Amino acid sequence: MLLTVRKNAQITLPASIRRKAHVEEGDLLEAEVRGDQIVLTPKKVVDKSQAWYWTKEWQDAEREADADIAAGRVREFDNVEDLIKELNQDRDQ
Repeated sequence: MLLTVRKNAQITLPASIRRKAHVEEGDLLEAEVRGDQIVLTPKKVVDKSQAWYWTKEWQDAEREADADIAAGRVREFDNVEDLIKELNQDRDQ
């Protein structure tokens, strides 16, 4: 699909491309030059106060926790006292 560069170097992304790339009005696109290509990549802004969640370390821990849950390596407790009792038993063994 060919696009025309208009006044002020503006282009319009056709609706079919926006739908396939899940780009909506107001979204941010990162533009970079790779060789003789211009590559546009949709980006989402993360609030700085939530950036810790998206660090590699945190996401690795999330994947590990998901794997533990899927494998049944979790325990549930009815109350904090039962949890503490179980932790103390594990420590004493």
